Amino acid sequence: MSRPGLVALALLLWGAAWTGAHSLLDHADPRAASTVKTAPAQVRIWFTESLEPAFSSLRVVDEAGRRVDKGDGRVDPSNLKLLRVSLPPLPPGTYKVTWRVLSVDSHVTEGDFTFRVAP
Repeated sequence: MSRPGLVALALLLWGAAWTGAHSLLDHADPRAASTVKTAPAQVRIWFTESLEPAFSSLRVVDEAGRRVDKGDGRVDPSNLKLLRVSLPPLPPGTYKVTWRVLSVDSHVTEGDFTFRVAP
């Protein structure tokens, strides 16, 4: 392999290792952008890496920006890739889920998505 080819391969492998080190959203329940018929009792989101419980947060707000979760968001002690928060009975509407997490390798990621409770 030529020297430029080796350099390109090394950069590609280094980039793959770098992106793999961050804890990214894997999947959620309820799913992002979904419409559910029954309001969920909790929001659960799974990540690609284990999380630092003391520095990871999750919140749910309604269309007016009012916080609607029960304030008990936490990393599940039996699965450090799972972040969950309890919800009261929710009326129909659109809800925004926002998270900020610190993975065990010290990288911070954050993001949000919405879900809708059908009338």
